[in-house]
Amino acid sequence: MKVFFAAVSLLTTLFAAAPAFAQENGGGRPLSFAFEETLKAFTLYAAQFVEGAVALIIVIAVVRGLGSYFVNLVAGRNSPVPKDAIRLSLGRSLALALEFALGADILKTAVAPTWNEIGQLAAIAVLRTGLNYFLEKELRDAEARDPAATVHVEKTP
Repeated sequence: MKVFFAAVSLLTTLFAAAPAFAQENGGGRPLSFAFEETLKAFTLYAAQFVEGAVALIIVIAVVRGLGSYFVNLVAGRNSPVPKDAIRLSLGRSLALALEFALGADILKTAVAPTWNEIGQLAAIAVLRTGLNYFLEKELRDAEARDPAATVHVEKTP
């Protein structure tokens, strides 16, 4: 038990002395704080990259959907446009984008989050998970109604 209190006392002393150490050394921050800031900056850049990927996924899905719609509209004047197939394809892409967006939000709060950031992440996670659940449910229902609209993806073993 004495070792535990000695360790707590040592850690308390180190953290209390860190700002003084920083001021004595030209006002810079201690090495542990600098590493934390670097790690936080890296995770923020990674989150921005993932958010860019989310935007790209959505843009590509919308362009593919519009392209399919117009090709079918022009080519098959007597046949209906396969809107279920287009909706399913767009829905799958949106579900993927939601998963990536949640990952980006987690990255933003990965290093030294505040309670406020944790609360915001929890609210965003609940909303996005709910959206994704209902989107997936709608996709399954649509695939059950029209199996011909399903685009099969090869599964790797």
